[in-house]
Amino acid sequence: MAVLFVLNRYNASDWSDMMRDRAPDLDVRLWPDETGNPEDIKYVVAWNPPPGELAKYPNLKVIFSIGAGVDHLMKDPDLPAVPVVRVVDPDLTKRMTEYVVMNVLLHHRRFRLYDAQQTANAWTEHSQPAAGEVRVGIMGFGTLGRDSGVILRDLGFQVAGWSNSRKQVDGIESFAGESELDGFLGRTDILVSLLPHTPDTDRMLNSALFAKLPQDGALEGPFLINAGRGKVQSDADILTALNDGTLKGASLDVFEEEPLAAGSPLWSHPGVVLTPHVAAESSPIAINDYILDQLRGYELGEALSNVVNAKRGY
Repeated sequence: MAVLFVLNRYNASDWSDMMRDRAPDLDVRLWPDETGNPEDIKYVVAWNPPPGELAKYPNLKVIFSIGAGVDHLMKDPDLPAVPVVRVVDPDLTKRMTEYVVMNVLLHHRRFRLYDAQQTANAWTEHSQPAAGEVRVGIMGFGTLGRDSGVILRDLGFQVAGWSNSRKQVDGIESFAGESELDGFLGRTDILVSLLPHTPDTDRMLNSALFAKLPQDGALEGPFLINAGRGKVQSDADILTALNDGTLKGASLDVFEEEPLAAGSPLWSHPGVVLTPHVAAESSPIAINDYILDQLRGYELGEALSNVVNAKRGY
């Protein structure tokens, strides 16, 4: 039994070396130079593998994604019909919550405005609404969204979640499905997207959606935070909305194409907080342990956790 790491990322060998250290009894291999006989491969640990690559392993049992998102796998038309497991790990969840809460507070407490004033040596105070006056809406109310929502709720914000299926969390308003999307948007001053990328969410964050956000809230205009998937948004529509005042500001960790082109106006836009897809950077230690626990349990006949629904794409 061999475990193959197929990672299109700069530190791929660090991940496979760590697995070897933590499980010296396993036959751990690194694609492409250490693949060996394709028939030996029973498990693949993957990040953005080339299309068709995973179909080369006829005895494959399970594919493990090293991230919470699996769109990098679902886009492969030749993806083998085996279970795909996504990461649901406390370390990753807390990192995402930190990012979301930090950026909600950044916009709520007007830190970009005060940054500009510091540069200009300007000592000017501005009115500050209480958290209880500000409505935060989280699109994608799964494990990551709920954890962020609970912290924001406890800070006093009016929090709502929107997802395909209704989620019940004390003190958080729940919206579900297409029929309730407009109602969710209409009560949201800070829109947080943690949506997966699927055919239904492709370019969902666009001009038509932004126009449904209220302009009369406590923050004098809506803000966008996207820490989910870049192809859920239209970069061009975000720029348009920022420039015409439909959006007052945005925190963007993901983009339609990554890395973001050096010439993109998003880099220097005064209304944008920009980070290079690091909102919830995966911890190799935590995720290797998560994969090992699942793999060993599966070998003993236990059920896998967090298996992707292929029809939904997450």
